[in-house]
Amino acid sequence: MKFWIGITDNEWYKYLSTIQPDEINFWQPGAGGFKALEPGEPFLFKLHYPDHFIVGGGFFVRYTQLPLSLMWDVFGNKNGAEDYHTLYKLIMKRKSSSGADDHNPSVGCIILNSPFFFPRELWIEPPVDLKKNIVRGKTYDTQERIGSEVWQKVERHLQMMNYELITTGEVPVAAEGARYGDYYLQKARLGQGAFRVLVTDAYQRRCSITGERTLPALDAAHIKPFSESGPNYTRNGLLIRSDIHKLFDKGYVTITPEYRIEVSRRIKEEYENGREYYAYHGKPLNLIPKNVSEQPDRKYLIWHNENKYIE
Repeated sequence: MKFWIGITDNEWYKYLSTIQPDEINFWQPGAGGFKALEPGEPFLFKLHYPDHFIVGGGFFVRYTQLPLSLMWDVFGNKNGAEDYHTLYKLIMKRKSSSGADDHNPSVGCIILNSPFFFPRELWIEPPVDLKKNIVRGKTYDTQERIGSEVWQKVERHLQMMNYELITTGEVPVAAEGARYGDYYLQKARLGQGAFRVLVTDAYQRRCSITGERTLPALDAAHIKPFSESGPNYTRNGLLIRSDIHKLFDKGYVTITPEYRIEVSRRIKEEYENGREYYAYHGKPLNLIPKNVSEQPDRKYLIWHNENKYIE
């Protein structure tokens, strides 16, 4: 198994360890990408000097890029700042001078779920080869001596903390070949922010019904609502325009198991309107994820047809 030790801002870590969120956005001011891990593999936090220790971590879900305003809308204080203004100042302080006047910069987002934070007495000395001049981090492998030694300490400390993931029985992320998936990934509940990002990326940032591309106007909708035990699971999601999302949740719009759009006659009967929506009636979805493991699960669509849709 591979894992990453990322160099972490001390104040970012201190704030998040205080609020103990269910997911974290480990943001990067630039948009350079992150390819070191597969979904489900661990991402550990090492503080800057003088606190040169491994202090916690989480499990990698996805790397993406989001405009700052949407990043705050999706993750809020799980970005490691108590408010938007504080987050903006932190990011602009670390961005290159070329982006100094950007009021809504694109930010790299490393999304982690099920984070853990070691108490001070359990902080771990980092590997000797993780030198001061390494500014981002480094990959290790448990098949090698150094990686194995570090990870054994992490696992021992997690056991001492009685660390346990909440399970749903669903596999939230397609992770064929992820060697660490059986325990830490496949049984980990995704947070709302990770769900929103995964669904948004699965649909290439376009409304599945209209093709709309204006990102702030798009919602990651649960097919079976979270409030009714619908999981934060990509196959229980649709990316749809916010007005259609409201109609979908209220049962005026549904998607059949054959991926066709149905619009209830009740819109016209109750509101004497709805011409735009009826134009989509009977048509196939405008967009379906290319990855089969991210396409809407028919069991959730059937549930919505039978329990929500008003004919």
